[in-house]
Amino acid sequence: MKVFRFYAPGDVRLEDAPEPTAAAGEIKIRVRACSMCGTDVKISQAGHLRIRPPRVMGHEIAGEIVELGEGVEGWAVGDRVQVIAAIPCGECDYCTSGLMTICPNQVSMGYDFDGGFAPYMIVPPAVLKVDGLNRIPDGVGFAEASVAEPFACAINAQELIDVHDGDVVVVVGSGPIGCLHVRLARARGAKQVYLVELSRERLDLAAAVVQPDAAICSAETDPVEAVRALTDGRGVDVVITAAASGAAQEQALQMLAPRGRFSLFGGLPKDRPTITLDSNVVHYKELMLMGANGSSPAHNKQALALIADGSVPVSDLITHRLPLDQVAEGIDIVRQGTGIKVTIEP
Repeated sequence: MKVFRFYAPGDVRLEDAPEPTAAAGEIKIRVRACSMCGTDVKISQAGHLRIRPPRVMGHEIAGEIVELGEGVEGWAVGDRVQVIAAIPCGECDYCTSGLMTICPNQVSMGYDFDGGFAPYMIVPPAVLKVDGLNRIPDGVGFAEASVAEPFACAINAQELIDVHDGDVVVVVGSGPIGCLHVRLARARGAKQVYLVELSRERLDLAAAVVQPDAAICSAETDPVEAVRALTDGRGVDVVITAAASGAAQEQALQMLAPRGRFSLFGGLPKDRPTITLDSNVVHYKELMLMGANGSSPAHNKQALALIADGSVPVSDLITHRLPLDQVAEGIDIVRQGTGIKVTIEP
């Protein structure tokens, strides 16, 4: 079979590999959809400290079971499943306290285990141990189910920052995760949701799909002033920065109303991880700043449920569905921002 593997920064290859078989405690699935995100671009260009090459990439995975290893119970050949990406250990103090997103022993599909840019892959026992293999609800397609993984990360962030009824929310960044944040905020009861994006082209593409209450191009107007104008000078209740931009994080503080909440969702480049924070703004306005790191197995289940009941549609966010031999082209689409969500269908 063909697989898409990472060897070194700038060295990614579509090549032949033997079809895997399920050992004891493992499940083999036929990959039906594996979506892409900005992390795939970063890995292909710069690698990752945790990846030991060669490694099959792809971590937003959905498929169907084709083989059960010895000792696996509760599953059957033909079951449609979604696989978590971030795998907590389930045993440390954080995990046993319900804080799986900050497990210090976390491993990941596509990093520590071969991922989903392949026709077949193995679900390791580590996933099954933490209930990280999820049944895809009836009526949800494989491509939609593969979006549950990034959607789960958005759920974690909005739970932490407590987006709720009546909130006015700004989402900075109009990529697929920004679009998911817009729709999730509405599903959680936000009164208004504004979308901010540097690129006019990307903003128009996303706004046409998710239809925010206001779309602000920060290359053309001061986003802080635009938000203040929209709120009669008050500011907003919540800002979520779904972009790897220090400038956006600094601007977010200026957009918030007193007692506002700020989700630092998008991480910054490792060589530029700091921002200038006016701590007096935080102090006098009594602002809350909250990080968000990935998702738990439970968040993945919530994501599938919200997709299934129509609370947060995702199918129209998938602008490109490509075969396995076009993974490299898909990575370029993500890098250039010419689509919203790219899904590989092996």
